[in-house]
Amino acid sequence: MGRFLSLLLGVAVLAYIAYWTVNHLAGSVQTDPQGSSQPKAILDRTRDRAREIEKDAARRAEENLRRSEDSR
Repeated sequence: MGRFLSLLLGVAVLAYIAYWTVNHLAGSVQTDPQGSSQPKAILDRTRDRAREIEKDAARRAEENLRRSEDSR
């Protein structure tokens, strides 16, 4: 019975640590200046970052295309 309770307590502690880690990741606990909910703010930041990545990828592709045309 003691081993079972120890195991149960250990699983509960691990579950709490996992829950806390998921909900308190670095950067996810930021106040949104527009006052929207936290999940919406996270989604908006993710969309903005995705747009930046896409623009950067397009810019690099154009540079590579220009370099390959110049080398001909």
